[in-house]
Amino acid sequence: MRILLVEDDPQLGEGLAVGLKQSGFTVDWICDGQEADHALSSEQFDLLVLDLGLPRLKGMEVLRRARARGQTLPILILTAQDATRDKIEGLDAGADDYLVKPLDLDELSARIRALARRSAGRAAPLLSHGELVLDPAAHRVTLSGAEVELSAREFSLLQMLLENAGRVLTRGQLEQSMYGWNEEPDSNALEVHIHHLRRKLGQSLIRTLRGVGYTIPA
Repeated sequence: MRILLVEDDPQLGEGLAVGLKQSGFTVDWICDGQEADHALSSEQFDLLVLDLGLPRLKGMEVLRRARARGQTLPILILTAQDATRDKIEGLDAGADDYLVKPLDLDELSARIRALARRSAGRAAPLLSHGELVLDPAAHRVTLSGAEVELSAREFSLLQMLLENAGRVLTRGQLEQSMYGWNEEPDSNALEVHIHHLRRKLGQSLIRTLRGVGYTIPA
């Protein structure tokens, strides 16, 4: 899952970016509202974590512009403004959740996972396909009850394919979800990750549609 984090406090922003990456998310961190608006209008993200008190363009305006463009990605407001009227304004403007600083990183990660589930139209916290079970919270994969060790990239790739089971995902969609701005994948990196997943989980799990992309059949 690729997250756009918009936070102008350098210490907090860096801490959140590092912590969320350690939780298995792909994170791009921006410090000002104008750059955030440009990024949202030109690139694809799975979720937005948005501070309100931003330089150049306030977070509330970033939120309104995203919804005015018809963007449906989940948006979690992260702010020190804890008055009820501020929460109401943010939620009515199109935010999906609201977390007040200071915050607990584990709670933020859990709220992000919950928003991702709702966005995907599922309620269950686990992703399963036959005897394969993926637990996003524990960052754990089991096959027929036995734990399978996956790298961070392999886990991220498998999670996206399971979340979209029955749909064909293109190379671009998969790479965009797995890599941030400062992470340039090798030309054959995706194929290598697919090969490793097939070796660990079975050759028939992931189907290749040549010239189109990859899918896990529903």
